[in-house]
Amino acid sequence: MRTEEVIERFKRTGALLEGHFILTSGLHSTNYLQCALLLQHTAEAIAFGQALADHYRDQKIETVVAPAIGGIVIGYEVARSLGARFIWTEREDGRMTLRRGFTVRPGESVIVIEDVITTGGSTRETAEALRVAGARVIGAASIIDRSMGRADVGVPRFALATLDVPSVAPSACTLCAQGVEAIKPGSRKQEK
Repeated sequence: MRTEEVIERFKRTGALLEGHFILTSGLHSTNYLQCALLLQHTAEAIAFGQALADHYRDQKIETVVAPAIGGIVIGYEVARSLGARFIWTEREDGRMTLRRGFTVRPGESVIVIEDVITTGGSTRETAEALRVAGARVIGAASIIDRSMGRADVGVPRFALATLDVPSVAPSACTLCAQGVEAIKPGSRKQEK
């Protein structure tokens, strides 16, 4: 799947938003890729899941892990396409951790799947939680890489599309300076 096709699918499903947004990272942007709007369409979820899975098809992946909540749908589809087990991490006391009885075996071959990477924080934390639990983290992948390849997630990574979507600190945001209200459409609650 090429970058142009990825963006076309986001536009077609109304998942490419324009406005003033607070990203999960805390940075501000005039564009937001709302993967939930894209992945609500099962045909899209299947297509993106297969495209990401194809990158790992010959690597004997045992388990696919996604950071909750954004990565759950796409992570499940990648696991389904690979015929692998699927689990997820959640924040507990501010850190990504395995919960709900999920475990990994020492040396278990895993990948981390996310919807969008901006700073790579959730993906990096998930990979670290898996390493601490004994897994062998092969790599990480996302539908979109907003970092232009700069985000360090601690393992090799892959994205279906790499985009240069500017994001800035709130102190450098021209829309904030103009008094335009920022909204946070992602999965973490906005701090007041």
